[in-house]
Amino acid sequence: MHKVSANGAEIPALGFGTFRMDKQDTARMVPFVLNNGYRHIDTAQIYNNEDAVGEGIAASGIKRGDIFLTTKIWVDNFPKNRFAASLDESLKKLKTDYVDLLLLHWPNAAVPLAEQIASLNEAVDAGKVRHIGVSNYNKKLMEQAVALSNAPIATNQIEYHPYIDQGVVLAAAREHGVAITAYYAMADGKVLEDRTIKAIAERHGKTVAQVVLRWLVQQRSVVALSKTVDEDRAVANAAIFDFELSADEMGALHDLRRPSGRLVSPPGLAPLWDAA
Repeated sequence: MHKVSANGAEIPALGFGTFRMDKQDTARMVPFVLNNGYRHIDTAQIYNNEDAVGEGIAASGIKRGDIFLTTKIWVDNFPKNRFAASLDESLKKLKTDYVDLLLLHWPNAAVPLAEQIASLNEAVDAGKVRHIGVSNYNKKLMEQAVALSNAPIATNQIEYHPYIDQGVVLAAAREHGVAITAYYAMADGKVLEDRTIKAIAERHGKTVAQVVLRWLVQQRSVVALSKTVDEDRAVANAAIFDFELSADEMGALHDLRRPSGRLVSPPGLAPLWDAA
């Protein structure tokens, strides 16, 4: 199992994401992927499927200690009087007494960042969380989180695919030993018809999805999340560690970035993104 080392965390380089996945598909796919090589499962309170993730893990027969499990606290639960209780509820749904990685899902200026980070650290001290991190943070917020936290920040989970330039936050993350976890790797399906990526895929006898996932994990300190409700595609998406992209091919994918590449920027949640 290929892993990314990040401030004490050993994160499987390929994870299975459950965003926009209903409970029935989640309960079906989680045990399937765990029995087909995946060891990293990603969910969140707002996905409304933590209970199905828990059921799927239990049904898989895979030891809990062999699975890297991530969930995220939703912004409404950031206040100190809600944070710990919401985590306990997540643990109950997930049928576990700890998660490997707990993230703050989006920035929320209504609650002081120091208070949010303190709650993450308390979860670590209580033994309910092995590692902590953030999600959808720009460079400034990520560096503030690093400075405020006693426990190291393991990752910043962000939108990352060939059409978006994340060089600023990537460089800052590497400087602080923080991994980048990439979501929306397929750019909501846009990469699947990209002629440049198709040509690279044909050269390697791989799918476009495999090439994009390989491009991500071949970058230093980047974890890729893959999400599908199709079992055959899930198996294919895991087959990315038996080939390597050349420097020219890596560069060709990087060259697809464009100013309009960002797809996820919900008003009221998104920070001021870093300029490329």
